[in-house]
Amino acid sequence: MSFYCKGWRRSLCFLLLVLAALFTLSWVMQALSDEPEIALIYGEPWEDMRQRSSAEISPAIPNELWFGMPKSDARLRFIDPQFEFVTPLARFFTIGFKNERATNIRMSPQIEPLLLDDALKVVLDLQNQWREQGWFVINPESDPPLADTPQWRAQLRDINKGGRTFWQASDKYYIMLDIGRFKDSRHPDEERYLITLEVARPWVTRDE
Repeated sequence: MSFYCKGWRRSLCFLLLVLAALFTLSWVMQALSDEPEIALIYGEPWEDMRQRSSAEISPAIPNELWFGMPKSDARLRFIDPQFEFVTPLARFFTIGFKNERATNIRMSPQIEPLLLDDALKVVLDLQNQWREQGWFVINPESDPPLADTPQWRAQLRDINKGGRTFWQASDKYYIMLDIGRFKDSRHPDEERYLITLEVARPWVTRDE
Protein backbone atom coordinates (compact mmCIF):
# COMPACT_ATOMS: atom_id res chain seq x y z
CA MET A 1 0.00 0.00 0.00
CA SER A 2 2.83 2.36 0.90
CA PHE A 3 4.47 1.72 -2.50
CA TYR A 4 1.16 2.44 -4.28
CA CYS A 5 0.78 5.77 -2.47
CA LYS A 6 4.29 6.84 -3.36
CA GLY A 7 3.67 5.91 -7.00
CA TRP A 8 0.39 7.82 -6.99
CA ARG A 9 2.13 10.89 -5.57
CA ARG A 10 4.85 10.70 -8.20
CA SER A 11 2.20 10.53 -10.92
CA LEU A 12 0.37 13.49 -9.44
CA CYS A 13 3.58 15.53 -9.22
CA PHE A 14 4.45 14.67 -12.82
CA LEU A 15 0.96 15.67 -13.97
CA LEU A 16 1.20 18.97 -12.10
CA LEU A 17 4.62 19.68 -13.65
CA VAL A 18 3.25 18.98 -17.13
CA LEU A 19 0.26 21.24 -16.52
CA ALA A 20 2.54 24.00 -15.19
CA ALA A 21 4.80 23.72 -18.24
CA LEU A 22 1.82 23.85 -20.61
CA PHE A 23 0.43 26.89 -18.79
CA THR A 24 3.79 28.67 -18.97
CA LEU A 25 4.16 27.89 -22.68
CA SER A 26 0.63 29.10 -23.35
CA TRP A 27 1.28 32.32 -21.41
CA VAL A 28 4.52 33.02 -23.29
CA MET A 29 2.90 32.39 -26.69
CA GLN A 30 -0.04 34.60 -25.78
CA ALA A 31 2.29 37.36 -24.59
CA LEU A 32 4.24 37.22 -27.84
CA SER A 33 1.10 37.24 -29.95
CA ASP A 34 -0.17 40.25 -28.02
CA GLU A 35 2.91 42.39 -28.73
CA PRO A 36 1.71 45.60 -30.38
CA GLU A 37 2.93 45.87 -33.95
CA ILE A 38 2.90 48.22 -36.89
CA ALA A 39 2.19 46.05 -39.92
CA LEU A 40 2.78 48.05 -43.08
CA ILE A 41 3.29 47.78 -46.79
CA TYR A 42 5.70 50.47 -47.93
CA GLY A 43 3.84 53.17 -49.87
CA GLU A 44 0.34 52.01 -48.93
CA PRO A 45 -2.45 54.34 -47.75
CA TRP A 46 -1.81 55.35 -44.14
CA GLU A 47 -5.30 54.32 -43.04
CA ASP A 48 -4.77 50.79 -44.39
CA MET A 49 -1.69 50.51 -42.17
CA ARG A 50 -3.61 51.83 -39.16
CA GLN A 51 -6.44 49.34 -39.63
CA ARG A 52 -4.08 46.38 -40.02
CA SER A 53 -1.78 47.25 -37.09
CA SER A 54 -2.43 46.27 -33.48
CA ALA A 55 -0.39 49.24 -32.21
CA GLU A 56 -2.27 52.54 -32.14
CA ILE A 57 -0.98 55.40 -34.27
CA SER A 58 -2.58 58.73 -35.17
CA PRO A 59 -4.10 59.45 -38.61
CA ALA A 60 -1.92 61.09 -41.25
CA ILE A 61 -2.31 64.83 -41.81
CA PRO A 62 -3.82 65.46 -45.27
CA ASN A 63 -1.53 67.15 -47.81
CA GLU A 64 1.43 67.14 -45.40
CA LEU A 65 4.90 65.59 -45.50
CA TRP A 66 5.47 64.53 -41.89
CA PHE A 67 5.68 61.46 -39.67
CA GLY A 68 3.78 59.55 -36.99
CA MET A 69 4.81 57.48 -33.98
CA PRO A 70 3.05 54.50 -32.36
CA LYS A 71 1.45 55.38 -29.03
CA SER A 72 3.17 52.44 -27.31
CA ASP A 73 6.21 50.23 -27.76
CA ALA A 74 5.69 48.31 -30.98
CA ARG A 75 7.51 46.00 -33.34
CA LEU A 76 7.63 46.50 -37.10
CA ARG A 77 6.20 43.86 -39.42
CA PHE A 78 7.43 44.90 -42.83
CA ILE A 79 5.05 43.23 -45.29
CA ASP A 80 6.19 42.19 -48.74
CA PRO A 81 5.63 38.94 -50.70
CA GLN A 82 9.39 38.34 -50.84
CA PHE A 83 11.21 40.78 -48.56
CA GLU A 84 9.21 40.62 -45.32
CA PHE A 85 10.92 40.90 -41.92
CA VAL A 86 9.97 41.53 -38.28
CA THR A 87 11.82 43.55 -35.64
CA PRO A 88 11.80 43.34 -31.84
CA LEU A 89 9.71 45.83 -29.88
CA ALA A 90 10.86 49.42 -30.33
CA ARG A 91 10.37 52.49 -28.17
CA PHE A 92 11.72 54.99 -30.72
CA PHE A 93 9.75 54.35 -33.92
CA THR A 94 8.75 56.86 -36.59
CA ILE A 95 6.95 56.29 -39.91
CA GLY A 96 6.93 59.04 -42.48
CA PHE A 97 3.93 59.89 -44.62
CA LYS A 98 3.48 61.78 -47.86
CA ASN A 99 0.09 62.33 -49.47
CA GLU A 100 -1.33 60.13 -46.67
CA ARG A 101 0.84 57.16 -47.66
CA ALA A 102 3.37 55.33 -45.45
CA THR A 103 6.95 56.05 -46.49
CA ASN A 104 10.32 56.09 -44.74
CA ILE A 105 10.82 54.30 -41.42
CA ARG A 106 13.33 55.22 -38.74
CA MET A 107 13.47 53.23 -35.52
CA SER A 108 15.63 51.72 -32.81
CA PRO A 109 14.52 48.05 -32.54
CA GLN A 110 14.86 47.85 -28.75
CA ILE A 111 13.10 49.33 -25.74
CA GLU A 112 16.30 50.34 -23.93
CA PRO A 113 20.05 50.53 -24.65
CA LEU A 114 21.37 46.96 -24.70
CA LEU A 115 24.50 45.16 -23.56
CA LEU A 116 26.75 44.22 -26.45
CA ASP A 117 25.79 40.52 -26.46
CA ASP A 118 22.09 41.39 -26.62
CA ALA A 119 22.59 44.10 -29.25
CA LEU A 120 24.51 41.69 -31.47
CA LYS A 121 21.71 39.13 -31.17
CA VAL A 122 19.24 41.72 -32.49
CA VAL A 123 21.34 42.87 -35.45
CA LEU A 124 22.41 39.33 -36.41
CA ASP A 125 18.79 38.13 -36.36
CA LEU A 126 17.73 41.03 -38.59
CA GLN A 127 20.58 40.39 -41.01
CA ASN A 128 19.71 36.67 -41.13
CA GLN A 129 16.10 37.54 -41.97
CA TRP A 130 17.20 39.86 -44.77
CA ARG A 131 19.70 37.37 -46.15
CA GLU A 132 17.12 34.57 -46.17
CA GLN A 133 14.56 36.82 -47.86
CA GLY A 134 16.86 37.88 -50.69
CA TRP A 135 18.22 41.23 -49.49
CA PHE A 136 21.86 41.92 -50.41
CA VAL A 137 24.64 44.02 -48.90
CA ILE A 138 25.26 47.13 -51.01
CA ASN A 139 28.94 47.71 -50.15
CA PRO A 140 30.35 44.42 -48.82
CA GLU A 141 33.95 45.66 -48.97
CA SER A 142 33.59 49.05 -47.30
CA ASP A 143 30.47 48.35 -45.17
CA PRO A 144 30.30 44.57 -44.63
CA PRO A 145 27.55 42.87 -42.62
CA LEU A 146 27.92 43.06 -38.85
CA ALA A 147 29.28 39.90 -37.23
CA ASP A 148 30.05 38.52 -33.78
CA THR A 149 33.83 38.46 -34.10
CA PRO A 150 36.65 39.85 -31.92
CA GLN A 151 37.38 42.46 -34.60
CA TRP A 152 33.78 43.68 -34.74
CA ARG A 153 33.47 43.70 -30.95
CA ALA A 154 36.62 45.82 -30.64
CA GLN A 155 35.32 48.25 -33.26
CA LEU A 156 31.90 48.53 -31.63
CA ARG A 157 33.45 49.18 -28.22
CA ASP A 158 35.33 52.13 -29.71
CA ILE A 159 33.01 55.06 -29.02
CA ASN A 160 34.41 56.88 -32.07
CA LYS A 161 33.70 54.07 -34.53
CA GLY A 162 30.67 51.82 -34.06
CA GLY A 163 29.38 49.85 -37.03
CA ARG A 164 27.19 50.48 -40.04
CA THR A 165 26.01 48.36 -42.95
CA PHE A 166 23.64 48.90 -45.88
CA TRP A 167 21.21 46.39 -47.40
CA GLN A 168 18.94 46.47 -50.42
CA ALA A 169 16.00 44.41 -51.70
CA SER A 170 16.11 44.34 -55.51
CA ASP A 171 15.29 47.91 -56.57
CA LYS A 172 12.44 48.21 -54.06
CA TYR A 173 13.82 48.98 -50.58
CA TYR A 174 16.98 50.18 -48.86
CA ILE A 175 18.07 49.69 -45.26
CA MET A 176 20.74 51.34 -43.15
CA LEU A 177 21.63 49.45 -39.97
CA ASP A 178 23.81 51.21 -37.41
CA ILE A 179 25.03 50.23 -33.93
CA GLY A 180 27.14 52.25 -31.51
CA ARG A 181 27.99 52.90 -27.87
CA PHE A 182 25.38 54.85 -25.92
CA LYS A 183 25.77 56.44 -22.49
CA ASP A 184 22.87 55.18 -20.38
CA SER A 185 22.46 57.17 -17.14
CA ARG A 186 20.58 54.25 -15.59
CA HIS A 187 23.60 51.96 -16.09
CA PRO A 188 26.62 54.29 -15.81
CA ASP A 189 29.07 51.44 -15.21
CA GLU A 190 27.98 49.31 -18.18
CA GLU A 191 28.70 49.43 -21.90
CA ARG A 192 25.32 49.91 -23.55
CA TYR A 193 24.51 50.05 -27.26
CA LEU A 194 21.92 51.71 -29.44
CA ILE A 195 20.77 50.26 -32.77
CA THR A 196 19.34 52.45 -35.53
CA LEU A 197 17.38 51.05 -38.46
CA GLU A 198 16.19 53.08 -41.44
CA VAL A 199 14.05 51.85 -44.36
CA ALA A 200 13.59 53.90 -47.54
CA ARG A 201 13.46 53.66 -51.30
CA PRO A 202 16.91 52.94 -52.80
CA TRP A 203 18.90 55.33 -54.92
CA VAL A 204 21.06 52.47 -56.23
CA THR A 205 19.34 50.13 -58.71
CA ARG A 206 20.34 46.59 -59.53
CA ASP A 207 19.68 44.64 -62.71
CA GLU A 208 17.98 41.34 -62.00
